[in-house]
Amino acid sequence: MTLMNLLVDFARTGQIGPLHCGMPLSGAEALLGPGRPHPAIRMRGPDIDGYPYAWDGLELVTTQRLVSEIWIRLSPGSTTKLPPLVLPDSESYPSTVLREDLIAGLDAVGCRHDVNDRLTFGEQSSILTRPAGVCAVFFPPGRGDHMPHREHHCLGVIYKHTA
Repeated sequence: MTLMNLLVDFARTGQIGPLHCGMPLSGAEALLGPGRPHPAIRMRGPDIDGYPYAWDGLELVTTQRLVSEIWIRLSPGSTTKLPPLVLPDSESYPSTVLREDLIAGLDAVGCRHDVNDRLTFGEQSSILTRPAGVCAVFFPPGRGDHMPHREHHCLGVIYKHTA
């Protein structure tokens, strides 16, 4: 499996393998191992809602100890590390995903997508997949990003949240 396969499958299904919104955090940790809790969780305890547990570039946000959001964060021009359950057989992958490439991947598997007007403004753009409701947000490369083609928008984050 490649990073692009993972992203397209997530955008199409709203799940990453067995990880899905609505599952207990304890079930996710049984699959992934203990996550790194956000500092607010460490300070206020595990019953605080709306903060993520992180496994490198994968984050799971919880509400009432259930997974309410799944996020994959990428840093264009760098590499990303994801848990083996999510992306097997690699320590890290190049994390530059061009907007055009993700759109082509979605089109190739028949995953419908629309412009997400709420998150498309200024220089950033966003799409929302149908029917999974996964949001992908693209940005132009930052000054410190090591990108050969600076005119392309790159995926910064892709996420799913429960309504």
